[in-house]
Amino acid sequence: METESSSTLPQFLAALFWDVDPRGLDAETDRDFVIGRILSAGTLKSIRWARSRYGDDALRDWIVRHEGRQLSGPQIRFWETVIGLPTASVNVWLATPERRIWEGRAAS
Repeated sequence: METESSSTLPQFLAALFWDVDPRGLDAETDRDFVIGRILSAGTLKSIRWARSRYGDDALRDWIVRHEGRQLSGPQIRFWETVIGLPTASVNVWLATPERRIWEGRAAS
């Protein structure tokens, strides 16, 4: 069992880091990258791990600093509710022309 103080990522997160060697990631040194990947592509189990490891304040900080980028509209609305993102900010992020173009594209 992995200890709370360990910087090694748990094995169940490995699939999220298909483009890098997950054994080379450090939970603290690579915190921003790990949080972003979990928020954008994580499972419920990985989200629980991130909330336990980093706390909701760190997840909120990541989303606010990135203005919701890397997350879909529904993901941002989910986090708005779960961790209390400021609704006014979320509305601004979701209204940007870049996001409307990207999320408004038709599925092939």
